[in-house]
Amino acid sequence: MNEPQTRIAVLIPSLDPDGAMVTYIRDLKNEGFETIVLVDDGSSDATQTYFCQVRDLPGVTVLRHAVNQGKGRALKTGFHYILNQFSSQELAGVVTADADGQHSAADTRRIAERLCQEEKIRGGGIVLGTRNFREEHVPFKSRSGNQITTLVFHALYGKRIADTQTGLRGIPYAFLPMCLRMPGERFEYEIMMLIEAVREKRAIIEEPIETIYIDSNRATHFQAVRDSARIYRVLFRTFFQYTMSGIASFLIDIGLFALLTKSLFRFLPVSAATFGGTLLARVISSLFNYTVNQSIFSGKRVRKKTLLRYYSLCVTQMLCSWLLVTGVFYQLHWDTTLIKCLVDLLLFLISFQIQRLWVFGEDEV
Repeated sequence: MNEPQTRIAVLIPSLDPDGAMVTYIRDLKNEGFETIVLVDDGSSDATQTYFCQVRDLPGVTVLRHAVNQGKGRALKTGFHYILNQFSSQELAGVVTADADGQHSAADTRRIAERLCQEEKIRGGGIVLGTRNFREEHVPFKSRSGNQITTLVFHALYGKRIADTQTGLRGIPYAFLPMCLRMPGERFEYEIMMLIEAVREKRAIIEEPIETIYIDSNRATHFQAVRDSARIYRVLFRTFFQYTMSGIASFLIDIGLFALLTKSLFRFLPVSAATFGGTLLARVISSLFNYTVNQSIFSGKRVRKKTLLRYYSLCVTQMLCSWLLVTGVFYQLHWDTTLIKCLVDLLLFLISFQIQRLWVFGEDEV
């Protein structure tokens, strides 16, 4: 059979479920899904009856954590099991879903269909089930939280994703090994999955789904303060790495500039000394900065196109630095090293956006 439901496993992490989980799994069976992996993430004894109701259904496998380890770890447990039990010839991929009633079986089938149909996804992309947060019944906390995360993600990674926190995702078999290697044990794991997909230039397809919130989403185990802190720590990790790379490069650059202008080039006119110091210092610091930044932004080997773009930006930035430092010196007669610190700070902020959008933002999929 070639129906998507027969080639896709549904993976459901669950903590202290209720009857909604049982209904959802039975609906999945009615939709024709033959492989369902349910991960009990350390649920209490009081909720074990719900796992018992689905454990013996054909095609349903229940895995159990002795203690709660988090959604990210539960997903990894499921991925690990699926990779060990099924080959890529048997399964095209996995659809992850939540157990709290927010996803319908019909939408799950649509995500499975897109996962099987999209050629650019099969090599390792993601299909996201995207909710509409503009609907009136969406809780304010959920609407505002998702909007903020979407804006931050777009600003830092250059990819606008309407629903960064959706748990309904289609993941091809080829992407599962990488998912196992990603850091993250709880809710931050899902945002890390998106970050890695963007860094690796993998396709991300958004499929609209029904927006379901039961009793204002009271069944969720998402802790607003604690889990949001984890998510934003992961979100800003790349920017922090970029900043540290910039600081290290700046220290190399400014140190060499000061050394060169006050020793090797001290007998030259200010404009010539400034140019020579800027040139040599920037050549050395830029080699360091490119090596670090290409790993931060793309996570791949050096590519000629990004190297040419980087050095086009580097030359332009160097000339701007020289002209601005020289111009400010003749106007204000400040120390050239102090002027260069201020000028290069401004150019650093501008360069971040240019590197994100152009230098390492090539080949958008």
